Amino acid sequence: MCIWVLKTNRKGSDEKMIYTVTFNPAIDYVVNVDNFKAGIVNRVSSEEKFAGGKGINVSRVLNNMGVKSKALGFVGGFTGKFIIDSLEDQGVETEFIEINGDTRINVKLKSKGETEINGAGPIIEKEDLNKLFKIVEGLTSEDYLVLAGNVQKSVPSDIYAHLQEKCASNNVKVVVDTTGDSLVATLKNKPFLIKPNNHELGEIFNKELTNQDEIIEYAKKLIVMGAQNVIISMAEKGALLICERGVYHATPAKGTVKNSVGAGDSVIAGFLAKYSESKDLIEAFRWGATCGSATAFSKDLCTKEDVEYYLAQVSVNKID
Repeated sequence: MCIWVLKTNRKGSDEKMIYTVTFNPAIDYVVNVDNFKAGIVNRVSSEEKFAGGKGINVSRVLNNMGVKSKALGFVGGFTGKFIIDSLEDQGVETEFIEINGDTRINVKLKSKGETEINGAGPIIEKEDLNKLFKIVEGLTSEDYLVLAGNVQKSVPSDIYAHLQEKCASNNVKVVVDTTGDSLVATLKNKPFLIKPNNHELGEIFNKELTNQDEIIEYAKKLIVMGAQNVIISMAEKGALLICERGVYHATPAKGTVKNSVGAGDSVIAGFLAKYSESKDLIEAFRWGATCGSATAFSKDLCTKEDVEYYLAQVSVNKID
């Protein structure tokens, strides 16, 4: 059995904090094989291991931007210890809940093509959820809570909506980045921000969206359904912000795409890094869009230097 101590650092009541929740973290084990062939022994030319998961990505980018956050979620076993050690070595605060079973490993095989084999993740019990609920209930109106990624089958599909309800009376600003029914279930609780991409938006309404006007039309429906602000990422076409002030488009930065993993998470991190400091919604959107591009142009998640380099290329224009 693996035994280790979870570190807890409580903040003062007047200090703002961004909390990220990752229900199903993973060690992303990235292996490069020059000429992979199935059915025989292959030699790895290079390998890397990262603490992975959408909420974790948000915390890592915030840390790169010099903004404090605390990573929450569920980890277990020797792989869970790697997640905590990796994040804290980078300077990210953590308050993970230890559960039975090992945190999963996702294998990303890169050769002529790219193949992913993702683990399922351990079971989360009711008492584990209650521990997370207790943490969330202690958040205040100064805090932000990021709920990102899909969750295991062992928890209710509307678990993000339950987490919103646990902190609703404290006016916590909740950001949701998930898909399908899990996202729709959170809208009744009026999340501060949601961030589907254009394909995920179409899936919500069971419609293929073929142009920007259609994307805007259906994104506005999410506002009617309860979202306060909606960012729609559109890859090389930039991003849209739909809010009470209107509709805004962020132009994409120019660069060579090297990595699509974490680009959407970087949009959220960049947005929160700027908004938590300035409360300027439009400028926060510009920073978010820039962070998304900067990660796409990097081998790993973007750094502050990356973002500052590309920021001048990204402009935000009101289009409605």
